[in-house]
Amino acid sequence: MIDTLADTSIILDVVEADQTWFEWSSQQLAAAADRGKIILNQIVYAELAVGFSSLADLEAALAPWPFERESLPFDAAFLAGFAYLEYRRRGGAKTSPLPDFFIGAHAAVQGYKLLTRDRGYYASYFPTIDIVSPGKQP
Repeated sequence: MIDTLADTSIILDVVEADQTWFEWSSQQLAAAADRGKIILNQIVYAELAVGFSSLADLEAALAPWPFERESLPFDAAFLAGFAYLEYRRRGGAKTSPLPDFFIGAHAAVQGYKLLTRDRGYYASYFPTIDIVSPGKQP
C-alpha cells in the first residue's frame, strides 16, 4: 500500500471542476485511491476553506472523495521549520513558513507520495519525496 498526500491544487481542480485540470487531477486521485489512502491534513484543509462560505459547503465538496484526515506530525513541523530556514538562506523573502513547507514535510516524514501540480518548493526543499505531478506520474 502506498499512501498519497493530496495538495490543495489537486483538490481544488476536482471540487471546482477546473476546465484545464479536472480530468488529470481526478484520474490521479483515483489512481492514488487504488494504491492506498489519500491523505488530507489541516494545512490543505485551511487553504481549501478560503474558497467556501461555510464548513458544511466545504465538507459537501469533499464528500465524493475518500480523503483520510491526518494531523500534521510534530516531526513534520520541525522539518518544515528547517526547510523554511533553508528557504531564507537562499534569499526567500517570506517572514513565516509557507504552507508548502508543512505539506512537503508531512509527506517526507510519513513516506507518502505527494500529488500536486506545483512541484516548486516541494522538489527544491524535500528532494526525498516522490512527487506525482503533470509530466511525472507513478
